[in-house]
Amino acid sequence: MTDAYTPPRPWIRSYAPGVPDDLLEMTGSLMDLVAESAAEHPNAPALEFFGRTTTYADLAAAIERAAAGLRAQGVRKGDPVALVLPNCSQHIIAFYAVLRLGAIVVEHNPLYTARELRKQFEDHGAKHAIVWSKVAKTIQDFPADLAVSSLVSVDVTQGMPAYMRAALRLPIPSLRAQRSQLTERVRGAVSWESIVAYAPVGAEVPQPDTDDIAVIQYTSGTTGDPKGATLTHRNLLANAAQARAWTPTVDRGEGTVVYAVLPMFHAYGLTLCLTYAMSQAARLVLFPKFDPDMVLKVTKKHPATVLPAVPPIAEKLLRRAKERGISLEGTGIGVSGAMALDDALVVPWEEETKGMLVEGYGLSECSPVLIVNPVSEDRKAGSIGLPLPGTEARVVDPENPTADVAPGEAGELVVRGPQIFGGYYGRPEETEKVFVDGWFRTGDIVAMDEDGFFSVVDRIKELIITGGFNVAPTEVEIALRQHPAIADAAVVGLPSSERGEDVVAAVVLDGDPDFDEAEVREFVKRVLTPYKAPRRFVIVDELPTSMIGKVLRRQVRDQLLADG
Repeated sequence: MTDAYTPPRPWIRSYAPGVPDDLLEMTGSLMDLVAESAAEHPNAPALEFFGRTTTYADLAAAIERAAAGLRAQGVRKGDPVALVLPNCSQHIIAFYAVLRLGAIVVEHNPLYTARELRKQFEDHGAKHAIVWSKVAKTIQDFPADLAVSSLVSVDVTQGMPAYMRAALRLPIPSLRAQRSQLTERVRGAVSWESIVAYAPVGAEVPQPDTDDIAVIQYTSGTTGDPKGATLTHRNLLANAAQARAWTPTVDRGEGTVVYAVLPMFHAYGLTLCLTYAMSQAARLVLFPKFDPDMVLKVTKKHPATVLPAVPPIAEKLLRRAKERGISLEGTGIGVSGAMALDDALVVPWEEETKGMLVEGYGLSECSPVLIVNPVSEDRKAGSIGLPLPGTEARVVDPENPTADVAPGEAGELVVRGPQIFGGYYGRPEETEKVFVDGWFRTGDIVAMDEDGFFSVVDRIKELIITGGFNVAPTEVEIALRQHPAIADAAVVGLPSSERGEDVVAAVVLDGDPDFDEAEVREFVKRVLTPYKAPRRFVIVDELPTSMIGKVLRRQVRDQLLADG
């Protein structure tokens, strides 16, 4: 199939009322999202962090000041700038301030280990970083060839209300310990407060262009090597516009509330919170981590109009609300992604909220949302839904991705649309592998029914998705093999009712019959983020391999499933 080929789109007839078939051409940049909301709703709350609100007018002004401060630090157009921050008001300001200069945001998980962060910094080579004070020392300890030229340290407590900051200073040991963790001063770093103290950057610094790279979003490949998907302003503008088009009943402006319970360094949280919410002039309520009690406290005052989540978050929130006798009624649209959504959760959720919970599907390379169930009674349980407006999708033969399979049969999902990335940062060969005739290969096996609804059947990729986060088996296996008790390991994902998949390791011991599972798990956690550590170990005599000695993870997984 050539780039000019236009496949049929049977899913359009299944769209909810008010959803357009296509999108208008994207123009401008992501800066327009905040600018337009600030112009139309200057006094509407843009951000809420532990009860402290920032209006759209104040947010726009803070972005301009921060941009000036970053420019004084040497940030210029096209420079990658690393953000290593939890969900906080400073994160939003820093994100848009970097973009205001035409520079590139590189998002990182602030809970990553030094080893994991170093691998990503080795890949993108950023010389500027804006980081949570708690992890600044990690960046400073990088070897000389990775040293940043400017390091901005963020004290997240400065975004909290004054009374809460004062409470942290009370002579109570637990509070003092908490404050020291949150507000640790970092020598050799510039404080965020000094960055936002500058005069506005001014019109002499032009806005970024539509096709400039806006974000490098890291995605774990099957090899475990970090690959940075380059997302342009056009890509991210399009995905935000697609999300707005999909939710035509959501009003723009004051009264619309979006909860940021997902981390904004993740592609899913980035689009639904950092771009979609801003484009709706919504109140974005920021949660540095998911805490059901914290979410319920906000729900009493401002129920979520849109709640992006993963199934474990929705399940825990529902359970806690029932335990405490707090109503979730008024929560409008729950959007579930990153893992399969069980209908056993949808029914009680919708009974409690009187709203809807719909499943979607996406990848970091696609900004990330591709397919979502309609926000209507016509959605189909068990399916991932319909392609978003402007998105083309085909089901092809995985062995010959230029050939479509017969209607209703399973095959690899390939897609094309304005939200699809242009390639991996600095990796032209890796980029070439995932495109065929202009179509992006998702690596997922799907089937499409007669109404255009897609269902995931299997994954070609061996990526494990646990609690909505990606785990590359290879990097966990490498960590396990470093342990003296383990001769070899194969890591797979097995179904979990709580997390979608559990990380499970089949291990061959290195002669010693005594195996301390807890000790090995802690060993892995010293190397990798805790959610990547295996939840279960299975000791085996040998691992199945191919003729060239490659471990056959699929066979390992099938055997573990058969053994129960």
